[in-house]
Amino acid sequence: MTIRTVVWGENIHEQTNKVVAGIYPEGMHATIARALNTDAGIEATTATLQEPEHGLSEARLKDTDVLVWWGHKDHGAVKDEIVERVAKRVWEGMGLLVLHPATSRRSSSG
Repeated sequence: MTIRTVVWGENIHEQTNKVVAGIYPEGMHATIARALNTDAGIEATTATLQEPEHGLSEARLKDTDVLVWWGHKDHGAVKDEIVERVAKRVWEGMGLLVLHPATSRRSSSG
């Protein structure tokens, strides 16, 4: 059985910091997904804050076994309806892996 995984990332640092962009030209989320895809049992795709519905439509989440969440700079930009949608899927059984510093509550200046 393949584990359908979505790696979500804010994709802000990659756009605003030249050093980060140089290290992760396709974004941190893409780097994480690429590493996960080296395992034949994982099918990892990506989603970002800038996409419609932050890349996390109801249909996409329904087809997701595990959501890997990478957030750091602007948690407040994530729409409440998307947060509620993700929480609902977690309660329904979708796995959620929250990467540091996604658990911190920093302002947009942090």
